[in-house]
Amino acid sequence: MPNTIIIGSGSYIPNRVIGRDYFLDSEFYTDEGEKIEKPTEEVIAKFVEITEIENRRFIDEGLSNSQIGYEAAKIALEDAKIDGEDLDYIIYASNFGEVTENGYADFMPTIAARVKNKLGIKNRKCVTYDMVFGCPGWVEGMILADNLIKAKSAKTILVIGGETLSRVTDPHDRNRMIFADGAGAVVVQATDEENVGIIAHNTICDNGSELEYLVNKPSINKNADQTRLFVRMQGRKIYEYALKNVPSAIKETIDDAGLSIENINKILIHQANAKMDYAMIERLHKLYNVKDYDHAISPMTIQMFGNSSVATIPTMYDLIIKGKMEGQSFKEKGNIVMTSVGAGMNINAIVYRFP
Repeated sequence: MPNTIIIGSGSYIPNRVIGRDYFLDSEFYTDEGEKIEKPTEEVIAKFVEITEIENRRFIDEGLSNSQIGYEAAKIALEDAKIDGEDLDYIIYASNFGEVTENGYADFMPTIAARVKNKLGIKNRKCVTYDMVFGCPGWVEGMILADNLIKAKSAKTILVIGGETLSRVTDPHDRNRMIFADGAGAVVVQATDEENVGIIAHNTICDNGSELEYLVNKPSINKNADQTRLFVRMQGRKIYEYALKNVPSAIKETIDDAGLSIENINKILIHQANAKMDYAMIERLHKLYNVKDYDHAISPMTIQMFGNSSVATIPTMYDLIIKGKMEGQSFKEKGNIVMTSVGAGMNINAIVYRFP
C-alpha cells in the first residue's frame, strides 16, 4: 500500500496588516443584542489579552479566495518541481467559497475548479473537489488525499486551504477581531517507502447541539440589516468543547501511530485563540502524565496573522519548512501532528512522519 508524503508547499499571507486601531470606531453588541457600554478601547484590550491577537491580515480589494489560493498553489507546485498537468486531484478547503466583496458566499463553480483554471491545467482527468468542513477542512482534505492515494485512485494531489473571513464578519460582533484571511497549499504524492508520510489520522464529528456553536446568522445588532448573514459563534461553548475533546482525539491518533508524546516533535494546531490552544496542548500532555514540556512544540502564528481558518496549518507548515519562522524547524525523520477543531463541531488530527 502506498504512503502519502508532502513534496512541496506554498502560502499566501496578505500584505495588509490590521492592528487594534482598525476597530476603534466599532460599536459592539453582546450576543443578546445589547450595546456594550464599555469604552471600545477597553473591549479591544481585553480581547487581545485573552486571544493574543494583536494583528491579523486582510486581503486587498480586488482579490478573491481563488486568487490567493492560486498564488499559494503556484508556489507549492514550483516547490514540488512538478507540472500541474500531472495532478490527479485538486482539493480546496474553505468555509465560504469565493465570497464576493459584498460578503456573499459563492461555491459555483467550485473554488478548486477556479484554481485549476487559473493554473491553466488542461488535464480533464484532474478532478476538482471543494472541502467544506469548518476550520478542520484542510486537514480533512489531507485525509481525503491520503485515502485516495492508499486506494491507488491517485498519485499526486494538490491540497489547498484558503479563506477570506474578513468579508463575512459582523461589524458589531467582538469576535470579528479573531478572523483573518490567507491561503496555504501542499502537493502530496504516493511513495512506496514504508512507514513515512501520513501514518495515522482521526476524524470526529459531533453534530448534535454542537451545530449551534458556529453558524451563519444576521447581525447581533437588531437595528442593522438582518438579511445578510455573518459568522456567529458561541465562544465559551467552543472553548469548553475543544478542551474536553481535542486533546483526547490527538492522543488517540498518536496512539494509533504506535507513538507517544515524547516521539512528537511539533504540533501544528489550528490557531483559533491563543488561550485555548495553550490549554489544549497542556491537557494533551497531562493525558500522558507529562507536566513539564517545551512549549516550542506548538508554534504560534495567531499573534501575527489572526485566525485564517483552513489556511492556518498549511501556512504554518510552509513557513517552518522553509526556515521563515524564527525558532522553529522540523526534525529530520521526525514526527509531527496537524490538528484542528471547528464548525460542525468537527475535530481531526494527522500524525505525519518526514521521509
